[in-house]
Amino acid sequence: MGGSISIKDLSKHFGKVTALDGVCLDIAEGEKFGIYGADGAGKTTLERVLCTLTKPDSGSANIFGFDLVKDKREIRKLIGFVPSTSSLYMDLSVEENIRFHTDLFGLPFDGNDPMIEPIYRYLAPFSDRLARNLSGGMKQKLALCCALINKPCLLMLDEPTTGIDATSRQDMIDCLELLSKQFGTTIIISSPYRNEIMMCDRAVLMEEGKVVRVGKPSEILPSEGIAFRDTNDQLNEENMLEVEGLTKCFGNFTAVDHISFHVRKGEIFGFLGANGAGKTTAIRMLCGLSKPTSGTGKIAGIDLNKDYEKIKFHIGYVSQRDCLPTDLTVRENLRLAAGIYGIGRKEADNRIDECLRRLGLADYADRLFGGVPLGWKRRVSFAAAMMHDPAVLFLDEPTSGVDVIARKQIWDIIRAVAARGTTIVVVTHNMEEVLWCDRQCIMVDGVIKAMGDLRKRVKEGDSDFYEVFEQVTQTGQ
Repeated sequence: MGGSISIKDLSKHFGKVTALDGVCLDIAEGEKFGIYGADGAGKTTLERVLCTLTKPDSGSANIFGFDLVKDKREIRKLIGFVPSTSSLYMDLSVEENIRFHTDLFGLPFDGNDPMIEPIYRYLAPFSDRLARNLSGGMKQKLALCCALINKPCLLMLDEPTTGIDATSRQDMIDCLELLSKQFGTTIIISSPYRNEIMMCDRAVLMEEGKVVRVGKPSEILPSEGIAFRDTNDQLNEENMLEVEGLTKCFGNFTAVDHISFHVRKGEIFGFLGANGAGKTTAIRMLCGLSKPTSGTGKIAGIDLNKDYEKIKFHIGYVSQRDCLPTDLTVRENLRLAAGIYGIGRKEADNRIDECLRRLGLADYADRLFGGVPLGWKRRVSFAAAMMHDPAVLFLDEPTSGVDVIARKQIWDIIRAVAARGTTIVVVTHNMEEVLWCDRQCIMVDGVIKAMGDLRKRVKEGDSDFYEVFEQVTQTGQ
């Protein structure tokens, strides 16, 4: 059996769309190799072809001495794959999902196996829990555990940490590092996150199905070019969001425990915490979707307890997943949003035209939302949330799953909107984006443990906020 992966002139078309165009790559045994590129660059198609899930139209690939097409059954015995969409059975428990995969390979399961134990130890306490009831981070850990059942020589991961919290993301990265160093596993990972590509030995930058550059991650990754916004002395002193002692209990469980903070007009406020910290519950109360158990809050001077229905007309909300109707065009979705807020047809058309122009969406105006690329979908969701000119805008993972270029464009928009006076609350797991907020708030177990311009605690030379986040979540300081 050979010891490397060799890809020669690999091409794949879907109708008139060229997903892969003459891709040539060589990946060494035991190498950590990253695949980076914008939406539609061909990252997922390349991994699916190498996993033998999609047959190439032309070209060839040799994986550890086996031909990609002729020997696909042998190749499948050597690989593990964690796709970007869930590969789990949601109606099965953690243990049942694992047993299903062991039965597929005719192998026994040993949670103490050195290759599996580092990831299984996170799952063992929840072995009876249904997969659908796991957090995003735990679902991905379970998917990785299932992919390791057959002790693969080659492990492929397609955006494995998109949408999960920083602690779970680091847990996954640590496990991958261990697989590489201790077992010599060859790892191919596609990701929109710079820190994940930076952990690789080499990476490829792809564009429109073609290889643009191959080399060390530091050599091929484009710069995001976003600097700190030094505005704390320039912001309006008017508080658009005020929270005092806000608490939410579900039975005997306290999800949010007497939190207090304020956000000024035009400020970008980063709201952080691991999965289960209470962020979503807090945001739901601030959006008027859930009544507080105790405490008070005001948005643009409107009391959460007394006028929570009115709150909805003064806020905008962009969820982590795009929820707009896929069978309406971009323009129709924006017109629907305007109608919901009672904006007249003429005024709505004027606002829509302005949004399309300002957000660069004119070319997509009459395209069905379902057919719009992910990065552009986020812009449309942003435009819909801004249609009624809200005082406060809540963004839940606004760049989840988008590439570095789209992320920069979205953050350019966020900054431009904040500069016009809109207060923005960003819920994010991305430790790079945290640095682009004016202030940060970290929640742990329903309590705010740190708040302020926490960027001052980032050590010189660190490229993201992870060390600060980890210290606060583990020590509370």
